[in-house]
Amino acid sequence: MPSFRKPVAGLTCLFALATAGCSAGSGGSTDAAPKPGKSAAASAPGSSGTSYAPYVSATDAADTDSSGSPSTYNLAFVISDGSGCTPTWDGRSTLTDSAVKSRMAKLKQDGGSVRVSFGGASGKELASTCDSASALAAAYGKALDTAGATRADFDIEGDELTDSASVARRSEAIALLQKERGDLEVSFTLPVMPSGLDAGSLALLESANKYDVQVATVDLMTMNYGESYTGDMGDYALTSAKVAHAQLKKVFGLSDAGAWQGMALTSMIGVNDIAGETFTLSDAAQVRTFAEQKGIAWVSMWATFRDQQCASGDSSSDDAATNCSGVKQSSGAFGKALAG
Repeated sequence: MPSFRKPVAGLTCLFALATAGCSAGSGGSTDAAPKPGKSAAASAPGSSGTSYAPYVSATDAADTDSSGSPSTYNLAFVISDGSGCTPTWDGRSTLTDSAVKSRMAKLKQDGGSVRVSFGGASGKELASTCDSASALAAAYGKALDTAGATRADFDIEGDELTDSASVARRSEAIALLQKERGDLEVSFTLPVMPSGLDAGSLALLESANKYDVQVATVDLMTMNYGESYTGDMGDYALTSAKVAHAQLKKVFGLSDAGAWQGMALTSMIGVNDIAGETFTLSDAAQVRTFAEQKGIAWVSMWATFRDQQCASGDSSSDDAATNCSGVKQSSGAFGKALAG
């Protein structure tokens, strides 16, 4: 997922929540947080159950945070302080920073729960700086306790995705956490292409399964495909989801419904980091309709603070990579479109 900084040019048990045929001890929850062991397939008949859970800054409030009335806010991002095993918000703010604590309390007051997102595109993910799984689990736990959260998202991309040592350490640490915290819901946010998940992403999921991590959802980052992809971003998002769906069915032995229910979709609204890629309001509506039809767990966007039109002629303070969408819109329009 893009950061707050300007960007530079036995596998069935893994998805215990999306299939009923898993071995004893598996568990987890959907975005609506049912009790561990309850299958996502048990959601109400005739209801898509698709919730809206945007990424938000953990440190700075935006007027558009509550647009679309999110059920869950993905707090971005917890990473290392730079070299050690100390978790911080975006590498700058301590976990106990009073402004951050006040920010999280306000989000909850507005009716949403919070999911702590670890990783992102910038800085050091804790799995690469903590020297043991137990220390890493403790670092993750501190962040979750500070936020009062029972949901953890791991946004893994770039070099972190291909670092086999940190991938294994992370899987082991998450498994330790889930043994301590029976209600801990885990999602992995991974890059995807119209050709589907790559080998690194699939290897990460297999590592999670090896350590018996119970994964609620795999969140696909439907964005930043590359300069050769000059077509419609809404169509690309749906194509990516369909190919990933087939991969998840094959790898984890899931039913059609189970694979959709174990999936989430996150789009970068407006202008993406790759020239020529623009995700429009029409694309957002297309993704929402598709997600409801398929029963996808949740949809999201990067990010609420970008859900506004850039100020005309004010390029010094408004930048489509960091604090506005780069397209013509009313404030909060993407949130409303993705919420349905």
